[in-house]
Amino acid sequence: MSTETESESKEQRILRMVKKVITDIAKDTHTPPGMRHPLSDSTINSMRSCLDLIVSREAELVAQGGNVSSGKPRFVDEPSGNVIVQLKGGGKSDNKKQK
Repeated sequence: MSTETESESKEQRILRMVKKVITDIAKDTHTPPGMRHPLSDSTINSMRSCLDLIVSREAELVAQGGNVSSGKPRFVDEPSGNVIVQLKGGGKSDNKKQK
């Protein structure tokens, strides 16, 4: 492995871990509506800004690597292309023919 590949994977691991910690803090400090949040508004906005930066950098790394990321997991045997299914019947013209 080249050092560039190692640093990219290390950077991706760091980004993923920091994103996880920030979202865990958000989940752990969630308060019901009407209650005062323990974090200040500026801290919450800073957390949002950090998450935006992390997501942007992750997208840049994916684009640099040439990998396609749809953002959702896929099954190994799931078709990757579109499947076109023709339906018969149900149209107005078909209903007239049946009468």
